[in-house]
Amino acid sequence: MLKIFVTATDTDAGKTYAAQALVKAFVAENKKVAVYKPISAGCMRVNNELVNEDALLLLKQSNCQQEISQVNPIAFEPPIAPHIAAAEMQKVISLTDIKKGYDEVITADADVVICEGAGGWRLPLGQGQYLSEFVQESCQNVLLVVNMKLGCLNHAILTYESIVADGLNCVGWIANCPENMPYLTENIQELTALLPIPKLAELPFELDISIAAKKIDLSPLTMLR
Repeated sequence: MLKIFVTATDTDAGKTYAAQALVKAFVAENKKVAVYKPISAGCMRVNNELVNEDALLLLKQSNCQQEISQVNPIAFEPPIAPHIAAAEMQKVISLTDIKKGYDEVITADADVVICEGAGGWRLPLGQGQYLSEFVQESCQNVLLVVNMKLGCLNHAILTYESIVADGLNCVGWIANCPENMPYLTENIQELTALLPIPKLAELPFELDISIAAKKIDLSPLTMLR
């Protein structure tokens, strides 16, 4: 089973868009793909259940017949940092609970499990813990989404260095490309030279996620476990 954790240089950096495209790309290769978004904030209430839009988008592209509660077990209504939302409700976000939910997902008959983080690599959970600790405990490969904007070179390099310092395998990066970034090509070229990992895609926004999926090079991931 191939296990990939999708992180990014920041919040609202294109993680869900890239993760959707990645799931779609694997499904197009006839792989069974399960998805997991352990923590979310900014949810809508549907039939008295908190539902996160990003989790729904991931579920839509996957093909392992999961329920939304399995995909996203920890959800908060206000669009604020999850550990603050938890504190407001006098709750604790537990690494044990996150890992338990993940263990249930990987028992599915899947070839690939795509897990999407929240915020950046060092998302605080409260109590001095970070979501990155879950990735370490579950030994996932890490894919870095870089939001191409001013400052992204520094953010990308520091995030990559932090992932590696945590003893994890950062398997590649995806450039999330807005239309209005000056010198976009030059910045992508610089990151390609500075990051010692393969660039899997340059993704401008596409309404049809299948178009984005076709732009992802899966070949560096095919030999991973």
